Amino acid sequence: MKIHRLYRRQALQMHPEQAWQFFSSPHNLNQITPSFFNVDITSPVPDDIYAGLMISYRMKAVFGIPMAWLSEVSHCEKPKRFIYQQRVGPFHFWSHEVSFTQNGETVILEDIVFYSMRWSWLGDLLHTLVIENKLKGIFDVRQDYLQTNWGLSSTECL
Repeated sequence: MKIHRLYRRQALQMHPEQAWQFFSSPHNLNQITPSFFNVDITSPVPDDIYAGLMISYRMKAVFGIPMAWLSEVSHCEKPKRFIYQQRVGPFHFWSHEVSFTQNGETVILEDIVFYSMRWSWLGDLLHTLVIENKLKGIFDVRQDYLQTNWGLSSTECL
């Protein structure tokens, strides 16, 4: 079983509290993911997330097939970072850390995802043929949305 890693880093014109409020709410997932993903939250979600919070979803991530996903917020350090991990879902393992570091008037957003596929060599083949590019595409849409709404101009840099 191979462990895959997806990493993204982006500077945003936000304050850490604003970044926390936006990213820690699963209600914003449909804004920052492609329309085909169609996330439907199926459990109550409080205004403030906390370690141990379980959130259930239905989504159509691959081939338009609806799938259930249960995630747990395993770490929560407001307003610096949170980690959610899949407890039930399509992956053998999934852990996504979202962190915010203040950098002057901007926030550096970092996404670090570790995941592994089910079904041994068949899962690895499916990853190579479909899943890897699908995940990169989802995070590309996210990055584009964030750049449009809170990104730095081309004259500014990280």
